[in-house]
Parts: sequence; C-alpha cells; structure tokens
Amino acid sequence: MRPVLNRTVKVFGLSLLGLAFQASAQTKVDDAWVRATVANQSATGAFMTVTADSDSKLLSVASPAARNVQIHEMTMNNDVMRMGPVASVDLPAGKAVSFDPNGYHVMLMDLTGQMKEGDSVPLTLTVENARGEKETLDVEAPVRALNNMESHDHSKMH
Repeated sequence: MRPVLNRTVKVFGLSLLGLAFQASAQTKVDDAWVRATVANQSATGAFMTVTADSDSKLLSVASPAARNVQIHEMTMNNDVMRMGPVASVDLPAGKAVSFDPNGYHVMLMDLTGQMKEGDSVPLTLTVENARGEKETLDVEAPVRALNNMESHDHSKMH
C-alpha cells in the first residue's frame, strides 16, 4: 500500500506544480524594440507584440530611459492622422495585440539620454486580468535604427 500512496503524492505534487506554472505564465511580450534617436531628441516610440492567456488589459509601461511614458493610439479620421494617450489597451485572451508605428504604441518622452542603435532599453509593463490580478513584465527592448519607423513622423500629428 505504501508504494501506491507515494505515487499518489508525487502525482498530486506534480499537478500542483503544473497549476503554479500556468498561473505565472499569463502574458508574454515578443519582438520588443525602441526606435533610435538623434542627439537632443526628446521622445521616441517603443513597439512590441503582447499576448495574454486570459482577457486582460495593459495598464501602463514604465522605463528609466524616460521621465514620462504613455501608451498611445494612432488613428486616421477624415484623412487626418491623430495620436494621443489611452488609459489602457484590451488584451483579448490568446490574441496577439500589436504595438506598432501605425496603431497602439508606447511613447517614451522626456528621454534621459540618446537612444543609440545596439543599446537596450528596460521596459516594465503592468497588465491586469479580468479578475483584477496584476502582473508586471520586465522586458529588455533593443534599440533599432531610425529607418525602422517606415517614415512615421510624430511631428505631423494634429
């Protein structure tokens, strides 16, 4: 009888371990990067793909590379391009949400220094799931050359 009891305890323990792993693997960030800047440029964008395993929302992003970090949305309305901050971004369960130059993106403003190609920028994302549970994700985003923005210019926003 003892070997059966040991086997049951081991299986139960592995089941609990599996549940703990599932609870911690809620949101993932892929292909994060930051646009390089020129000297004295005060703002740039950060881009990535975020996928949550349950209905969630991205609440905020922080970085020591900028004094002000905001989540922005780019929209086109009556041939006028607009960009502005949003309070949060919905992350539907299992669906990859792209943060790119033409939609949602992260603005790093009042930069603490120049963003040079080859450098890495730390980003901390705060995500909240539908149950109100928050998680933070620390991401190292490589800085990519200016030409990766596909002629996207925030100075022409209204």
